[in-house]
Amino acid sequence: MSWIKRNWTPEEADEWTKEDLIAVILAPFTYIFITIGLALTLFELWSGYILLIAGIIVTGLMFWVIHPKLNTLSRDYEVKQRQYLNELERSVRWRESITPGEEEKK
Repeated sequence: MSWIKRNWTPEEADEWTKEDLIAVILAPFTYIFITIGLALTLFELWSGYILLIAGIIVTGLMFWVIHPKLNTLSRDYEVKQRQYLNELERSVRWRESITPGEEEKK
């Protein structure tokens, strides 16, 4: 499936693409197959086992399609969060270094 993009930049991953559409289409089938498959499996019907296996396969396919994109977005968010926390910590240190008398003058 070379038509599924596996490598993303954070800017590309933030856009709506065909991979998102594929995941949106597969997600309901995943829930339906697993739910109905599990119910029928509890009644020991062979069709339940087939639906349950199909649900597991569709779930794996959905994660295979969307995981690289989500992973890229997650790493980008972690970098931005780390930068924000460093900036916040630097700001707090600056405010703590000002003595109370100096703060009132400003």
